[in-house]
Amino acid sequence: MALLERVATLLRANLNDMIDRAEDPQKMLRQLILDMENQLLQVKTQVAIALADQHLLEKKQAEHEESAGNWKRKAALAVTRQQDDLARAALRQQISHQQMAASFAQQLSDQRAETETLRTALSRLQQRLQETQSRCELLAVEHRRARASQKLTPGGPSASATMARVRGRIDQAAAAGRAQHTLLAAETGTNRDGLSEAELEERFAAMEREDQIEDLLRDLKAQHDQQHKLPSPA
Repeated sequence: MALLERVATLLRANLNDMIDRAEDPQKMLRQLILDMENQLLQVKTQVAIALADQHLLEKKQAEHEESAGNWKRKAALAVTRQQDDLARAALRQQISHQQMAASFAQQLSDQRAETETLRTALSRLQQRLQETQSRCELLAVEHRRARASQKLTPGGPSASATMARVRGRIDQAAAAGRAQHTLLAAETGTNRDGLSEAELEERFAAMEREDQIEDLLRDLKAQHDQQHKLPSPA
């Protein structure tokens, strides 16, 4: 995602080097803060969208799992009435919904990973923004103090010495929280069968489904017979 790449660039920025190179460090930091606030707003929006998509996938998965359970109960009912064809039709519906539920489960797993990546980016960007704001405030205080000192004490410390002292204090204040951050966006790929093999694959899949249906039907019959088995005479 381009958004995550921009966030990663902001997180990797070395504030000390930027301050050293800037003609006006305060102006540079203010612009950096504006950029971070803009990216922060965009990340918050993406997190909200990702959470909404995640909740939708959870709902769809639950719906298909519920439908699969309903069709399984209908198949069992058909078995009690000795209507095997109707039971097979119900089992086909059960398998179809189970496959859809599994598909939504995989999508949900990917979506949760993406949501977590965005949340991590949001947290790190918020932390970086607070750090940059603190440095900007500290730099402004030091500049005011340096100007006041020069006015009161002619021949006082030079501007370069003052800036060196400022950077030293900034380094000390930010040492505990400074780190390089790298965000990796999860990438997923989808493999599709070639058109020349689609019909063959579908036939084999249909055969497997029919075998699965027969297995499920035998299980339902066995369960039914076990439940209605008469106790042996003493």
